Amino acid sequence: MSSEDSQYRLGVIYVALSALAWSLSGIFMRSISADLPTIIFLRGLVSGTTTLLFFFYLERGRAWPILKAIRWPTILATLFSAGSMISGLGSLYYTSVADAMVIYATVPFVTAGLAFLFIGERTSRATLIASAVAFAGVAVMLTDAGSGGSLLGKGMAAIMTLTVAALSVVMRQYRGVQMLPAMALSAYLCSFSTFWFASPGMATIQDIGLIFLFGIVQNALGLILYTFGAKRIPAADASLITALEVPLTPLWVWIFMAEVPPQATLIGGPIVLLALFGHIFVEIRRNRTPLPATTQPCP
Repeated sequence: MSSEDSQYRLGVIYVALSALAWSLSGIFMRSISADLPTIIFLRGLVSGTTTLLFFFYLERGRAWPILKAIRWPTILATLFSAGSMISGLGSLYYTSVADAMVIYATVPFVTAGLAFLFIGERTSRATLIASAVAFAGVAVMLTDAGSGGSLLGKGMAAIMTLTVAALSVVMRQYRGVQMLPAMALSAYLCSFSTFWFASPGMATIQDIGLIFLFGIVQNALGLILYTFGAKRIPAADASLITALEVPLTPLWVWIFMAEVPPQATLIGGPIVLLALFGHIFVEIRRNRTPLPATTQPCP
């Protein structure tokens, strides 16, 4: 097995596990009674600190020089990551989990377009086929998408989709840049943005415990895994695999919180899963050819 193929397989595993961690967001959002700014504020502190501690553990003596060398690619990743977290939690708070995930399911198409426009990365035939099948599943799910949920929630889901796509492209283009600091900083930026509106003193002990788990298990772990995986595979592939959240997030809420998704979601969700798992199966069996020189990261 070639080194390129090994890196691709490892990237697929990391990104798939990050999607699994992120798919727990609906359960946490439905279990916590605190208001949205308080959730974002406290979760950001927990997630940012966890990610930063892991970064210092991983890099040890190189940590401070890496932080001092932060440049605009890291800043861009920070902004896009923070935007995706705030809009993602907002979409789950203001609309149904199924509605938010249906809109987010378009992220592979948005990512493929941005990757082609900004870094010249062409999407493989297998990814295009998988995206077409996933789109068919999304189209089925959209037949019930207008049945409920606020316009604000759906708008925030659209912002989440765009920022996640942009983050995938930045991390792919600058995969030689250490991005864990960006993930930690983005969590802190979420806390800073909501500090003025949060009421942590009003949160119950149960809420604080759940937010603590929310920050570590769902957010920090997901960010760490995604950071390691996204730089190893094409941006469109990364976004397609993270779309595993689409059927899994409402599934967990349905199983554990009794929030029954629309019938169309129950039909379209398995189609999306079929496309994603089929794509993963095909891609990990084939060698990945090196990227053209035009898509190599800047020194």
